[in-house]
Parts: sequence; structure tokens; C-alpha cells
Amino acid sequence: MFKKWWEYFKSWFKQSSDKMMDPEIEIQMAIDQAKKKNQELRNQAANIVAHRTQLEAKIEKAADQVGESREMAKQAILKAEEAKAAGDTAGVAKWTNIAQAQAAKLQASENNLTSLKAQYQTAITQADQAKSAVQANAVKLQELTAKQMELLGALEQAKMQESVNAAVQSMSATLDDEIPTLESVEEKIEKRQAQAMAKAEVFEATPEGGEAELRQAMNEAQADAKLEELKAELGLTTEATAPEETGEATELEA
Repeated sequence: MFKKWWEYFKSWFKQSSDKMMDPEIEIQMAIDQAKKKNQELRNQAANIVAHRTQLEAKIEKAADQVGESREMAKQAILKAEEAKAAGDTAGVAKWTNIAQAQAAKLQASENNLTSLKAQYQTAITQADQAKSAVQANAVKLQELTAKQMELLGALEQAKMQESVNAAVQSMSATLDDEIPTLESVEEKIEKRQAQAMAKAEVFEATPEGGEAELRQAMNEAQADAKLEELKAELGLTTEATAPEETGEATELEA
């Protein structure tokens, strides 16, 4: 159970970290890692080339030792021959021993030289491989640097687009929240009209509404009578009214 929860925690942490990581920081981390690896490779290549150079110096020194041992051995042999010719038994033994020692030293120097030459051939191959690896990695680093510039450009464009999207969304949200639409205004007006008409209709159905309607009718009748009175004073009675008044007068006279 603990192992299961631990794996779950690692997975969750990785996903959370991936979401929190800034792409620009990740790009820089990749470049820094590539540069670090490139420097390590250069240092290794330098050590390999330096080893080859050291072998060159050792080979040269070993070759000198071979030449010296060979010459010393020859001189010892000549001395032994001279002593032999002179009947110098002790001299023959002395120079013969020296010649043998130089011959042994010569053999060791030649073996050492052969071994150094073999190492040198290997060192040459390794140095060439190291330099090729450094060159290839340098090209790769240049490509990665160019890719970095491309990615940073794309990232900047993405940030700009995100900023524009956020601004547009903010504007849309502001318009939706603060500025009413024509449809909503029309709906509000229609609702108020309906409510006003409904209240009037309900009021008319009440005693108070009937009384108000009666008072309005009486006021209108009084207003009409007053209007006719004013017209009469001005001698502006209508034709429809004159015959009726004449008829009434005739009837009175009769």
C-alpha cells in the first residue's frame, strides 16, 4: 500500500511540477545542460589529446635511451675486443659485463619504445574521435541555440496571443456584465407595461376602481357642460343644437 501511494505521489508531483514550470525556464535549463555537457566533453577531449602529446614526448625520450644503450653496448664490445687483443683477461671480463648490461638495457628500452608506440597509435585514434565528438557536439549546441531562439520567439508570440485573448475575454465579460442588450431592455419594458396594465385592470374590478371611473365620468360631463356654456356665451352654438333650442321655444310659445 505504501509503495502504491508513493508512486501516486510521485506521479502527482511530476504533473504538478510540469504545470508550474515556465517554458522559458525549461528552455534555459536545456541550454545550460547542453553547455555543461559540451564543456565536459571538451575537457575529456583535451585530456585525451594531452595524453597523446605526453606519449610523443615519452617516445622521443625512449628512442634516445635506445640509441644511447645501443651505442654504449657497441663501445663496450669494442673495448672488450681491444682488451682481448692486448691479452688483458681482466679487461675482457670487465667490458664484456658492461656490454651485456647495456644489451639488456637496450632490450628493455626497445620493448618500452614498442609499447609506447602502440599506445601512441591508440592515443591518436582516441584523440581524433574526441575531436570529432567535440565538433559534432559543437554543431549540436549551435542547433540547440538556434532552436532556443525559435522556441523563445514562439513562446513570446504565444504570450502575446494569450494576452490578447485575455483582453478580448475581459472586454466581452465587461460588455455582458455592464451593458444591457436591446433584447433585455425590450423585455424589461414589456414586463413593466404588462404589470401596469394588469394593475389597472385589477384596480377597475375593485370598488375603489368603480368609484374612480364614476368620478371621472362625472368630471367629463361637467367639463362638457361648462364647455357648452362658454360656447353659448360666445354665440358659437352648433347647428345641431340650434333647431333643438328653436323647437323647445316653439313648444313653450304654444
